[in-house]
Amino acid sequence: MPNPSPSTSPSPVPHAPGTADLTDTSPSALVDAEGVRAGVDEALRVSTVALRAELSSTHPDADPLSDATDELLAGGKRLRAAFCYWSWRAHGGDPEGPHRDVVLRAGAALELFQAAALFHDDVMDSSDTRRGHPTAHRAFGARHRGLGWSGDADRYGENAAILLGDLALIASHRELGDAIDALPADVATRSRGVFGRMQTEVIVGQYLDVQAQVLPWGDDPATDEERARAVIRSKSARYSVEHPIALGAALAGADDDAVAATSAFGLPVGEAFQLRDDVLGVFGDARVTGKPAGDDLREGKRTVLVVRALAAATPAQRDLLLTHLGDPDLDAGTVEDLRAVLVETGARDAVESLIAELTDRAAAALSRARLAEPGSTMLGLLARAAVERTA
Repeated sequence: MPNPSPSTSPSPVPHAPGTADLTDTSPSALVDAEGVRAGVDEALRVSTVALRAELSSTHPDADPLSDATDELLAGGKRLRAAFCYWSWRAHGGDPEGPHRDVVLRAGAALELFQAAALFHDDVMDSSDTRRGHPTAHRAFGARHRGLGWSGDADRYGENAAILLGDLALIASHRELGDAIDALPADVATRSRGVFGRMQTEVIVGQYLDVQAQVLPWGDDPATDEERARAVIRSKSARYSVEHPIALGAALAGADDDAVAATSAFGLPVGEAFQLRDDVLGVFGDARVTGKPAGDDLREGKRTVLVVRALAAATPAQRDLLLTHLGDPDLDAGTVEDLRAVLVETGARDAVESLIAELTDRAAAALSRARLAEPGSTMLGLLARAAVERTA
């Protein structure tokens, strides 16, 4: 979304004492507004303290599971929780009313679900780092080696990470279920339905991603891009933006039609969000993203960025891409060569144009929806932060 000109800038959004003044529209300030980050972090703290106590009472050897969960949750941007909260406000939620804590706890449930997805995704992608730290399966594998235990250290690490993902998923269910107990039965049922659909679609998206990695590709650009965008929508766009926004609407008491209508804004923002992630996975600054430069190239991710490059590549460029994509041992020089192809073919510019197109479509849908302020303005600002981010 374009930056508002001085003559059309929205007036500062009201904020609770101690939160950010929204003349500052940086991502961190947006998430801080009305105490959203603080409230979600407190809900997560209560949830993880209870989880630690439960695990420890079962057996003290389970403490490393709590440590790994705390480490991953500490690094989140809380954008999903913020989308949920400000959709709730945009659909009539009262920040002074009795249900504010319900929405903040729902935001914590979204963060816990994301943690579950990341633990599992890192195993499936064989990722080495997450948010500047070793991924859970690498950290547990290193612990196995350091203590001289018997057996396969890598297998041990992967098993531990799978169990961590399961634990985070259980915790997310508990957090949402306990939170919505305070709501009218119809509102709770609708909210639970949104959360359930989100989880199902992420699993489908993960499967589509696994399948895409083994299917023939490079000969039919239109099919390749359709498949890549289907993965984006199911695996990331919906649970990153669309469903958090739908969940906020449901928690505010919106009916089925109003909840469904949020997709016109949320889905294109979610798709643009993931496309930005794909660009950062190749061109991002590792000091900012927390992942090695070119990591997506080493993983061989079949992104829209790569599909667009293959469609426009010369025979030599195409051979370079197909030969080296997915090589976990890519050196820095080859990474630079592949990056150059993505630029020279116009693929990077094409994806940036697609991000802009999706963002404009979302902005138009949000404007048509005529939601309550300041929620509507905040959703627009959060969308811009999501697609313009550098990490």
